[in-house]
Amino acid sequence: MKGFRTFLLRGNVVDLAIGIVVGAAFTAVVNGFVRAFLTPLVGLAAGATGDFSDQGFAVGKVVFPVGAFFTAIVTFFLVAAIVYFFVVLPVNALTARFSPNPDPIAPKRDCPECLSTVPAEARRCAFCTSELVPV
Repeated sequence: MKGFRTFLLRGNVVDLAIGIVVGAAFTAVVNGFVRAFLTPLVGLAAGATGDFSDQGFAVGKVVFPVGAFFTAIVTFFLVAAIVYFFVVLPVNALTARFSPNPDPIAPKRDCPECLSTVPAEARRCAFCTSELVPV
């Protein structure tokens, strides 16, 4: 029982649980925005009500509800666009802005003894420890 309690109280399990709860709440917000604002705009552009769920065709006595599938596709692309433009792009911009600048890549050369790649200014090879001639 103690091991199970330790497992549950570990940081990554709690972080995962919080992420799932916040993700579910965010999904509800994004779906509500898409349903309330964007789907009707698509309906205006298409000359329909924006909800194609009742559209379909019949072959014999079998009805194919293709409208529900089309509505799901439109909703998926709208949700993906909202998440990309309002979450991914701003987070990437913030990450790039506040991350430390990486050091410029030092020029490299090959060790003549073991052919390993070492920095150009190295005096000894880090792999075979042979002395290197300065460049």
